[in-house]
Amino acid sequence: MKRKKNIPTLKKLLTIAALGLTATAAYTQSYDEILRLRGMNETVQGIRSMADGEHYTVLEGSNVRRYDYAGREEGRALLPVVSGDFRIHDYLFSPDEQSMLLSVGATPIYRHSYTTSYFLAAEGSMLPVMRQLKAPRDASFSPDSRWIAASNENDLYLYDTRSKELRRVTSDGKWNEIINGTTDWVYEEEFGFTKAYAFSPDSRRIAYLRFDESRVPLFEMMRFDGALYNKAYTFKYPKAGDANSEVQLWVYDIDADRSTRIDTGADTDQYIPHLDWTPDGRLYFFRLNRHQNRFEAVLCEADGSQRVIYAETSPRYVERVSAPTLTFIDRDRFIVREETTSGWMHLYMHSLDKGRLHPVTQGEWEVTEIVSATPERICYLSTETSPLRRDLYTVRCNGKGKKRLTGGDGYYAIAPSRGMKYYISTFSNATTPNRVEVCTADGRTVRTLRTSEALRAELEATQRPAKEFLTITTERGDVLNAWMLRPRDFDPARKYPVLLTQYSGPGSQQVADRWSLDWENALCDAGYIILCTDGRGTGLRGEAFKKCTYRNLGALEVEDQLSAARYAASLPYVDEARIGIYGWSFGGFMALSCALKGEGLFRMAIAVAPVTSWRYYDTIYTEVYNGLPQENPAGYDDNSPISFAERLDDTKTRLLIVHGTADDNVHFQNAMEMTRALNRAQKQYDMMVYPDQNHSMQPDDMRNVRQKLVEYTIEHL
Repeated sequence: MKRKKNIPTLKKLLTIAALGLTATAAYTQSYDEILRLRGMNETVQGIRSMADGEHYTVLEGSNVRRYDYAGREEGRALLPVVSGDFRIHDYLFSPDEQSMLLSVGATPIYRHSYTTSYFLAAEGSMLPVMRQLKAPRDASFSPDSRWIAASNENDLYLYDTRSKELRRVTSDGKWNEIINGTTDWVYEEEFGFTKAYAFSPDSRRIAYLRFDESRVPLFEMMRFDGALYNKAYTFKYPKAGDANSEVQLWVYDIDADRSTRIDTGADTDQYIPHLDWTPDGRLYFFRLNRHQNRFEAVLCEADGSQRVIYAETSPRYVERVSAPTLTFIDRDRFIVREETTSGWMHLYMHSLDKGRLHPVTQGEWEVTEIVSATPERICYLSTETSPLRRDLYTVRCNGKGKKRLTGGDGYYAIAPSRGMKYYISTFSNATTPNRVEVCTADGRTVRTLRTSEALRAELEATQRPAKEFLTITTERGDVLNAWMLRPRDFDPARKYPVLLTQYSGPGSQQVADRWSLDWENALCDAGYIILCTDGRGTGLRGEAFKKCTYRNLGALEVEDQLSAARYAASLPYVDEARIGIYGWSFGGFMALSCALKGEGLFRMAIAVAPVTSWRYYDTIYTEVYNGLPQENPAGYDDNSPISFAERLDDTKTRLLIVHGTADDNVHFQNAMEMTRALNRAQKQYDMMVYPDQNHSMQPDDMRNVRQKLVEYTIEHL
């Protein structure tokens, strides 16, 4: 079907093509320049504190180097020099720090998971361990440093570093049926962990999760891989409303060589997102109901009895729980980080025997992370100065004596030493790239590790534009945080095209005062204004602002992006006929929805790896924000782009859909069903498909897709 628009003359087409080729070449060079500059932003990665709290280690090339926080000695290589292609992917010290477990090479499975080869480094030698295992993963030491636990082909194993013997803990593991000691796909993706076991403090027991995913529907994802015959990759993926894995908790007694099942309650349709041991050696676990509005931490006593040591309920949902939700500081007291009490994410002191003791932090701001916790003091990052910023604070456990330790206005990331005698801070803001410093516990700078000085000099010499922060008040009166990026030669008398870039997902944040460069900056270099807005449903502004989208995912968020577009169109220096929108994943869902509901407001829209119906996405993520589809079908269907494909005005809006065929997260099915709906509605659109690439367009096409985004925007906006 021909596009319904005025057909330009041949002369005009040739002129446009010539300009487009020139611009595309310039933008390709500009994007390469963005990559070069981004690579100059200095950091220190993989910082690990040693037990003495005076030294830390980092992975540098094919060696691990030890440094002194105070800088009294030079860095020292801890491994012997190895010839050949010996690529260390990760490393882990034994608790006694007499040996080191090295992961050499990595074969990805999903977002967080990979299989590897393990080597044990001790006394100047490196020897392969657990060679009998075909696909080991998730290995770790026992607290006494004797045992190494690892998962392999859905079963859990123990390696004895003394006898060099391998012991099989479970034997019923089977692909797409039973998993022991590691997680299924949806736990890995949504709860963010794969090591589903924990040693007791005395190293005599190991608790582990067992997933029975036999009832979970099977998903097939086609792999092409350049082969003559393509093959389907099958894995268990529970879509909203469908069956989840049934998860059990077991404890293996190492001396007795026997496993015992732990009672986790009568409800089998629930989640167990964390298990661990108290400092005095009692097992505890988290359980979360299917609707994710009731959360309990359950303690297992030595006599076999159980009791709930913390419970939280919400009329909507409990914010995603994870290991740091509950942090023990001694044998009795623990800190809980939660938002339902005050409507803001804060810290509360609890006792195993007495329950809640008192709040540790209070105010209309949020604690984003506990950095360090001792029986005396807690160090945490928060948004107290601004929801756009992160600062480090210290406070006594009674909630008194609060002190801000960081001095700059921007965004801090903190890597603490053991015991928080020192910490390494990485600071940036919208105009300042990374500065990495070692500081003492009271915030005094000891030494500077990185300054990004060469990058700072280039940015200053070239006058590269920086984000300008603003607020947008919508027609409904909501005040939204935003940033704008204007070309360096900005002239308010001119008219500029605008690209809206956004993610918009629940609890997310794109508007933050930190330094960054991405493909959108390449557009800014050649005359585009970039606008990013965090609408309702995004995070760090309190529970009410975040949870107002509950059971109606995609409705209010789209309203806010349309408001942002109308705000941009009202500016005197904006060409209202040249406004575009882009997003990836949830942002892709949003870009599609805005293009279809925008009534011609957008000249161009790009949706990368978009969810096109929440019925196609997984249980944990979708149901926590939208409820189950059996109970809330309107929340799924009324906001699904597939349901209103006919609303695309393809005479005004040019639409590009981009997807990888091996996307195990947001399945290629989403793009296929969207295009089916557009075809049935007789709509025109463009598409870019990346064979065998995942949700991040890996392993091959991360750069290629961004180059496509640049070129498509140049051509159509």
